[in-house]
Amino acid sequence: MADDLAASTIPDRSVNQASLRYDERAAKRGEVDFCWTKACGEKRVSDRIRASVDPRIVMAFAVVYLVWGSTYLGIRLMVEHLPPFLSAGVRFLIAGALMLAYAGWKGYRMPTTLAEWRWLALVSVMMLVGANGLVTWSEQWVESNQTALIVATSALWIAWLGTLGTQGQSLSGATYTGLLVGFGGVIVLVGDGLQAGDAPWFAYVALLFSPLLWALGSIVSKRRPLACNPFCSATAQTIVAGVVMTTGGLAAGEAERWSWEPSALFAMAYLIVFGTCIAYACFFWLVHQVTPAQLGTYAYINPAVAVLLGGWLLDEKLSSMQIAGTLIILGSVIVVSWFASRARPKHA
Repeated sequence: MADDLAASTIPDRSVNQASLRYDERAAKRGEVDFCWTKACGEKRVSDRIRASVDPRIVMAFAVVYLVWGSTYLGIRLMVEHLPPFLSAGVRFLIAGALMLAYAGWKGYRMPTTLAEWRWLALVSVMMLVGANGLVTWSEQWVESNQTALIVATSALWIAWLGTLGTQGQSLSGATYTGLLVGFGGVIVLVGDGLQAGDAPWFAYVALLFSPLLWALGSIVSKRRPLACNPFCSATAQTIVAGVVMTTGGLAAGEAERWSWEPSALFAMAYLIVFGTCIAYACFFWLVHQVTPAQLGTYAYINPAVAVLLGGWLLDEKLSSMQIAGTLIILGSVIVVSWFASRARPKHA
């Protein structure tokens, strides 16, 4: 899978192919996905591959759909016995080291300039330190099924944020209606959870910011792709998150709460290998291959997987009101993703 993800794009058919030449050596070095040159210099051409015709995209989506749906359960099991920030930091440090070793073995070029690392660090702080960190911290109190449903709103945020700026897409009135209805579903879900005392209010507030940060990082990353291939970008982000979160956890005194509970360590190992090394690399590759609306479709598959696993293994249940909120959220995500996938660029 990683070998397929290291290769990437095909040329835009609107470009004069006779004037372009494929630089195979650059692609093999991992410096770019596909590198094309003209007489006036080198130009990277954007990708417009659709999931229906590229098996790599189908495979990457399948991994993100299924594996990430199970990570909510894994995080819940991990933070039952391990401190949130330190355990997440160790997770990302180990995963980053494994990904770096693979990149070195394959001969991929990691980011080398300070500007590249600054940009990747910014995305990492938004998506891994911020969004994933808030999920990990909140799951000390909030059950995995509710967490996954709230995080599902990242698809709504991605669709809305995708309209901003000169590269944004225009959305229809039906899409905006779906966005409002979806956020209304979140109010129903969280409101009932607060009333039932399922978790403290601050845990829910943290979760509400998590999908916003994730969506913002996804949009920012897509609009400013770097020269290194997506796997190396994901590796760099994972390393940054590991350093930041481990340092933060140690500074907060979480080392005293460390435990060697086998179930927590097994959950961490699963998150390292599947949740980060495989699934995050697939997701970050997809960021550069598909539209924001297409990317957001994982948000209504992940919660279904999380709810099933949480009910089966942890006996987590949803109240009738929470089920209603769930249906509203997932229904709106499907509607928004459908209409947003047909959106056109603003300049079109």
